[in-house]
Amino acid sequence: MPTATTSRIRELNDALRTSFAGGRVVLTAGVNGLPDDVKERAIGAVRTFAAFTPDNDPHGEHDFGAFEVDDRRFFWKIDYYDPTLAGGSDDPSDAATTARVLTIMLAEEY
Repeated sequence: MPTATTSRIRELNDALRTSFAGGRVVLTAGVNGLPDDVKERAIGAVRTFAAFTPDNDPHGEHDFGAFEVDDRRFFWKIDYYDPTLAGGSDDPSDAATTARVLTIMLAEEY
């Protein structure tokens, strides 16, 4: 059973992932170099990702996913920083003190 803190982190992560609001979204060089239609499908796959399992989401925070588009393997990951991006967040459940960064990458770039 997730704690209130875990539930809040998951809620904030899902909001960022599905709307790209409430944080920053970064495409790695490999993803950015793909044809526009492939990038669009990859971004759509991140926004609609729902294949969370105990294996890929052991803490229940919805902060990582893996998927395929056009025979390419992609990962996405959400990291938590302090508001200045100088260090990690002390409390990822607090949107006011946490800068979320969602990175979309090719698996080979991980």
